[in-house]
Amino acid sequence: MRPATPELISPRSARVTAARRLAKRNARSKERLFLAEGPQAVREAAAHRGEGAPTLVELFTTAEAADRHADVVGAARDAGARVHLAAEQVIEDISTTVTPQGLVGVCRFLDTPFEDILTARPRLVAVLAHVRDPGNAGTVLRCADAAGAEAVVLTDASVDLYNPKAVRASVGSLFHLPVAVGVPVEEAVERLRDTGVRVLAADGAGEDDLDAELDGGTMGGPTAWVFGNEAWGLPAETRALADAVVRVPIHGMAESLNLATAAAVCLYASARAQRAAGGCRSVTGS
Repeated sequence: MRPATPELISPRSARVTAARRLAKRNARSKERLFLAEGPQAVREAAAHRGEGAPTLVELFTTAEAADRHADVVGAARDAGARVHLAAEQVIEDISTTVTPQGLVGVCRFLDTPFEDILTARPRLVAVLAHVRDPGNAGTVLRCADAAGAEAVVLTDASVDLYNPKAVRASVGSLFHLPVAVGVPVEEAVERLRDTGVRVLAADGAGEDDLDAELDGGTMGGPTAWVFGNEAWGLPAETRALADAVVRVPIHGMAESLNLATAAAVCLYASARAQRAAGGCRSVTGS
């Protein structure tokens, strides 16, 4: 039987030292482990299983957090994770946040082979090409999850999926849908198109207008949106790969939309069109 309370762990423990190293990409890649912080992320990690094994391996928690989030700690134990009771200083040493929430999980990598995503024939996919900011990557992943996308692809030119900022920004969505990593953008576009997916590049200077796409009823089929770098968008060679380059119309005086906002608008537009018979057409044009 498991103990009723977590075991006390020393700040000099090898387990604490190993967890602390996971703040660095090289250590994450070597161990194929990453950190998930806070009750929401840990709860989702405890519920997730990858390739037959639980995703959550260990949980470090303060006494206060263990009491306040007893359900999360219980779920971690039920998932087979080893639970450690730790002093606040230990949690601060492991955590990558300014104000830790008292719970830090160690999780197995959970990215999905790109081939598996293609085999599942997804209807809505977000492709992150050249996205370098981990907060943006995590937020777009969250938007994709909320919009009902069935997969996310991070190209080989994009940020590390397991960067702690990306994990936090996903607010648990990382554990909800398949994510492929390290795929060259050319391969991603070509292979998705081969499975019958229409590829749209989101760009503020696009020739096609999102409203016109919706009004024309062209967005009801399987679609992949390609999103580019936060500062300079998509390079010309990437735009040229797409079936269409689409801009989100700016009806007010704002200069532009940030990446995550534009991604949310595009993904929800596709989600709406796919749920409407024959696509989403304007009322005035019907």
